[in-house]
Amino acid sequence: MYEPIRTKSVHTPAGPTPDFPHRSRGEELDIQLAGHLAALLAVTDELRALAPSGELDTAAERLAEQVTRLRGGVPPARSTAAAHGGAPQTAALHRRAHALAGRALVVAASRADTAAAILSAERMDAHAASSAEPREAITAG
Repeated sequence: MYEPIRTKSVHTPAGPTPDFPHRSRGEELDIQLAGHLAALLAVTDELRALAPSGELDTAAERLAEQVTRLRGGVPPARSTAAAHGGAPQTAALHRRAHALAGRALVVAASRADTAAAILSAERMDAHAASSAEPREAITAG
């Protein structure tokens, strides 16, 4: 009743094209994780400029190491500008850093990257505690 199809369908892909970059899911997740950690590093550098602390210095170095590892040895760009602001800006930066660390944690868990997941979870805890401190001071005062 029907004649068999003798030619390839127009919907069949022509095959891999050498000019189109193809990345694996793992490579895409590494790129995404490096981006989230680099953004978290930028916020951490802003916080270090507002309120220098040894804990933030250590966190920034650990974040820079992870970003460098994920980018194949290319170190992240770092901010050296001094920030101006007060407690409201610091609290907002802590909330932003908490959100970025959460995103990094989700991607790290998806990638099964234990080192990045642990670092992200630690940063989430630290920023959650730091962003809660100003609220407690306001309600207690």
